[in-house]
Amino acid sequence: MNLILQGLSANRSDIDRIAALAQAQRVVPLSPNAFRCEGVQADDALRARIDAECLAAQLDYAFADGERRLADFRLVAMDMDSTLITIECIDEIADMQGLKPQVAEITEAAMRGEIEFRESLARRVALLKGLDAAALQRVYDERLKLSTGAERMLATVKAAGLKTLLVSGGFTYFTDRMKTRLGLDYTHSNVLEIVDGKLTGRVSGVVVDAEEKKATVERVCAELGISPRQAIVMGDGANDLKMMGISGLSVAFRAKPVVRQQAHVALNFVGLDGILPILS
Repeated sequence: MNLILQGLSANRSDIDRIAALAQAQRVVPLSPNAFRCEGVQADDALRARIDAECLAAQLDYAFADGERRLADFRLVAMDMDSTLITIECIDEIADMQGLKPQVAEITEAAMRGEIEFRESLARRVALLKGLDAAALQRVYDERLKLSTGAERMLATVKAAGLKTLLVSGGFTYFTDRMKTRLGLDYTHSNVLEIVDGKLTGRVSGVVVDAEEKKATVERVCAELGISPRQAIVMGDGANDLKMMGISGLSVAFRAKPVVRQQAHVALNFVGLDGILPILS
């Protein structure tokens, strides 16, 4: 196996120390802040030690099959809120109503898996009833920012021939704009109901919950004529676990503990482009 070590600013002494702990045969620099430690024999005890050492050094790590490359995949599927972008859009919309703490508390509980997603969505959206729809544009213009490394990651996967899917428990108002802005191939999310320029406190159509996210990945893969095992799936919350579970590479990005524990790879410090050294 290879052990990939990377950080926003990787200290070479930390890299060499962890490589020695892993008894790596050699260390290959991939960039100033990413390194491939080759010839590692990984067992549970070593993985636990590497996890602790990397957390202390603020490094991300991944044990990777040395033969696996980005070109082996055909699709990248991403959650939007707190994954492709840095915010939870519904929390920021709620802030326009002075209700961010109440909504954010429900959001956090849902992402940890403590509240079923459909219930959490209904409760949060109900709190937005009566809000002027112009607040959505304000959130997009003033608060929505891409996560670190998003544009580099997308440019690289597109150049390698992969298709892109944004599947979100958030709202079409934002995913539609992300599709246009970033040139994404597919998007799917919830529709906020708006009547006479005001939010009604309801969503219309299919609710994009964990099952629908998984089904969306399966539908897109079928359309592309590929297996879900040829998909990379990235997310941060409990409602991403089902779609991550059918993928060939699941990536927990700045994720809740329940997601980190089940993903193939966890990126806690580097950006979304941290998947690239793992598949180089």
